[in-house]
Amino acid sequence: MAEALEEAKDAANGLKVVKDLFSGAVGGVAQVLIGQPFDIVKVRLQTTTQYKGALDCASQILKNEGATAFYKGTLTPLIGIGACVSVQFAGFNYAKRAFEAQNAAKLHKSVDQLDKEPQPLSYGQYYAAGAFAGLANTILSSPIEHVRIRLQTQPHGAARLYSGPLDCITKLSRSPSVARGLYRGTSVTLLREAQAYGFWFLTFEYLMNQDAKRNAYARKDIATWKIATYGGLAGEMLWISSYPFDVIKSKMQTDGFGEKQRYKSMRDAFAQTFRQEGAMGFWRGIGPTLLRAMPVSAGTFATVELTMRMIS
Repeated sequence: MAEALEEAKDAANGLKVVKDLFSGAVGGVAQVLIGQPFDIVKVRLQTTTQYKGALDCASQILKNEGATAFYKGTLTPLIGIGACVSVQFAGFNYAKRAFEAQNAAKLHKSVDQLDKEPQPLSYGQYYAAGAFAGLANTILSSPIEHVRIRLQTQPHGAARLYSGPLDCITKLSRSPSVARGLYRGTSVTLLREAQAYGFWFLTFEYLMNQDAKRNAYARKDIATWKIATYGGLAGEMLWISSYPFDVIKSKMQTDGFGEKQRYKSMRDAFAQTFRQEGAMGFWRGIGPTLLRAMPVSAGTFATVELTMRMIS
């Protein structure tokens, strides 16, 4: 009897993970379609000083490269970011359930009662669960974002360096290896992902919990427009908390190779940026990033929440 109950419980947990992965993937597709035009402006501002600001950057892209340029490199993130967001939500919910079990154990409750009486997380635990999701996501996000950034910043027309995502992956993997080429910038990506997604999930869960508590209704009864609003605010916190790491990541992932390599390491990139641009150098492009964050994060959380409600 005990073995049967354990098997049923494992099956239920496995189904939850599948649902988390699926709903995250749907949210990831929405995220890319909404945010890609903002993202290319952000990356251009982070990696070059040729533009006066976000509006000038967007205008020059439109004038010199056409409207389709705002979706340069979209294929890679459309597939990859869907996988990343899928991992983010699956990782967060996995860690969340682990903390619930830990909290229940501290209260000497039976593990069999966990589904009926889950013990809420502290906000420190919400941050830790989000950070875990970010770290788990890095193995995917580091090369995916590297390829996207290379495609977004390569010269236009005949001077193009890469014919497409696969060509870019191949060339980066040989420059001079997968670890030092395709996975360049992974050290700073780990820091960015842990901090960013720790605050992302923490902010969203705090706002959702406070709303449910304030209005004395279940989480599933929170209106969609509120979910989108809280998701958008969480997106703002994601970037405010982690933006300097993202700037350094972009600089390292657009750097040259061999003799053309400018930054020897993450530490060197931080030092050079501060020396040459001052503290404000770590915040270049924050305007369009925050402008992008609200609709992108709102769409992601609203899509994931609604998908979860539909398949639950």
